[in-house]
Amino acid sequence: MNEWFFSFWGIILLILIGVVVVLWVKLEKSQKSGKAMKEEFEALELKINNLRLETLESKLNPHLFKNILNSIQSHVYQAYYTVDKLSNVLNYVLYETQKKSVSLKEEIDFAKDLIEINKVKLSPLFDLRVKINIDKENSLYEKNLIAPLISVDLIENAFKHTDIQHPDAFISIFFELKSGVFTLMVSNRASEKKKIKKEKSGLGLQTLEHRLDLIYGDNFKLDTFVENNIYISVLKLKLLEHKNQMLTP
Repeated sequence: MNEWFFSFWGIILLILIGVVVVLWVKLEKSQKSGKAMKEEFEALELKINNLRLETLESKLNPHLFKNILNSIQSHVYQAYYTVDKLSNVLNYVLYETQKKSVSLKEEIDFAKDLIEINKVKLSPLFDLRVKINIDKENSLYEKNLIAPLISVDLIENAFKHTDIQHPDAFISIFFELKSGVFTLMVSNRASEKKKIKKEKSGLGLQTLEHRLDLIYGDNFKLDTFVENNIYISVLKLKLLEHKNQMLTP
């Protein structure tokens, strides 16, 4: 009886162990299967996200490239325009400055190109005023009465010494031919930054004044002064009187 009893429970125990083992194996397989399915799902989700991203990029990239091309085109045009003006300036410096005198028209055209080149470093909103009050029918307009590069120092100084970051900064350049007198007036807001005095500072205007004195004698006047923090340069050339003196034997 006892042997049979123990044999019976031994069989039951073995069956239970077998069932547990089978369930454990199935559980392991199920977990592995679930893990594999999860990995497949994550891989599929990644592919879907990549596909969405590629689709989005395919829409964005053309617009991005178009914007870049527009920007490049704008800079290329500006560079071409500036180089064209620089070419004019170089031609003037190389060829016209070999002459003792040029026409007022040639000098003003040169000055306009010089101004356009300097405009590159200014904001489009910068207050730059250029006014030309000259009757092109005036007989003096195309006469060779102006020493070449007369205007360069005054204009360059304005661009050099203006604090272009100041909200009230401006440059004003005014050309006039009236009653036989040519006037170039250049004004700008003086920079409030302390300037370091250089050994050769101011030589440009001194050289200009000496040159004007040699060419025009008493027929010129050059004034430079500061008024309410505005730096003003005024050059006056009596072209009619200078012309008459040239014609006098």
